Amino acid sequence: MSILAGEELRRRVFEWRPPLVTPCGEEQLQSNGVELTLAEVGVWEGPGRLAFDNDARVIPEVDVLPFDDEGWIHLEPGGYAVAFREKVNVHDDLCALARPRSSLLRMGVTVATALWDTGYRGRSRALLVVASPRGARLQLGARLVQLVFLKLPSPLVDGYQGAFQGEV
Repeated sequence: MSILAGEELRRRVFEWRPPLVTPCGEEQLQSNGVELTLAEVGVWEGPGRLAFDNDARVIPEVDVLPFDDEGWIHLEPGGYAVAFREKVNVHDDLCALARPRSSLLRMGVTVATALWDTGYRGRSRALLVVASPRGARLQLGARLVQLVFLKLPSPLVDGYQGAFQGEV
């Protein structure tokens, strides 16, 4: 496997259909990935449930928290559900991983994500953890993570078909 980077990454974001990430501005495109931005922050309404069989899975609803009139939100220490603004389209010869921006880490905040499988399409969600005892302030549209695309040895015929396909 290798990382999709440079000009090939640029082409797949701005010229391919479907684009890897949309909408995407020039400032979000990095040499080795694409930055995803904050659309929503929320807290879970209740507990989730996970077993080996997905029939027993319960994903709790999320209460979305408001941003202030200037588009900022103050988060106390703890875990939050975040949604990204961008829709991701993982091409059939790729999978993707995201890493938090170093600026987040330097202020005591991280983002935990799962693998973006080949064929996944949707506006993803992640776990944001505020570890700083002083909390953190984030602005709507802040760049949170860099999504890195990994090239597979060959395209997959049957990509992701799970419950989160097409999430909004």
